[in-house]
Amino acid sequence: MITDNEFHHIVTYVKKNYGIDLSQKRVLVGGRLDNYLVRNGYANCEEYLSKVEKNPKGVEATDLINVLTTNHTYFMRESEHFDYMTRVALPWAKAKAARDRDLRIWSAASSTGEEPYGLAMVVLDFFGLEHKSWDTRILATDVSTRVLEHASRGIYLKEDVEPIPQKWKQHYFKQISPEEFQVKEELKKELIYRQFNLMNPFPFKRKFHIVFLRNVMIYFPDDTKYQVVNKIYEFMEPGGYLFIGTTESLNRSMTPFQYIQPSIYRKQGA
Repeated sequence: MITDNEFHHIVTYVKKNYGIDLSQKRVLVGGRLDNYLVRNGYANCEEYLSKVEKNPKGVEATDLINVLTTNHTYFMRESEHFDYMTRVALPWAKAKAARDRDLRIWSAASSTGEEPYGLAMVVLDFFGLEHKSWDTRILATDVSTRVLEHASRGIYLKEDVEPIPQKWKQHYFKQISPEEFQVKEELKKELIYRQFNLMNPFPFKRKFHIVFLRNVMIYFPDDTKYQVVNKIYEFMEPGGYLFIGTTESLNRSMTPFQYIQPSIYRKQGA
């Protein structure tokens, strides 16, 4: 059982390095870390945290964020966003990128892959036969290497793929067992998976037309939330679209993003 001091130590470290506020997650942190410490033979939490802090890029530090981040998602989540993509955001982005045919979309909290695979299916469906003459690959990032490994394997339970439209399920998935489906290579190659911490400097050379940052800001305190959102703003094309979770919102006095409708925002200019 972790002590109050150990819990405070963890909360401070994770907030400083990842921007995630776990101060109200005592039960979750305790339960997950207790199991991890026992499995890996640590005498106590401080022994483990000492290793984490001595080597912040080592296995122990990677394990910490993998163990503590909750990644609950599902296919076609908040489907109104995909409808808006097809009706509004993609037609705009296609016109904007017509010269070099390079469409840039970022799934910034991609978790186990359901969101970016869903986006890729929407994009492929939208472009149809024109797709071959475009670069529409989607950047999918997450702070957790564990969920990225799951996403890159592309194996999901039968009930996980149920929300996917039947024509997409038949075209982009193959059944590999009575209870499992796997994403086909045609869809996998539309995604570029990378581990990335949103608190780090952004390394991108070109700006994005569309960014999905859904259901991750709930873990950030307000100052970190707007720091991340406003950094994303600088790395978007004028007129670019930002999609956030339907239970999330942005204070318009804290960000230059223009409000379009609940959970959809746009960078000024076109």
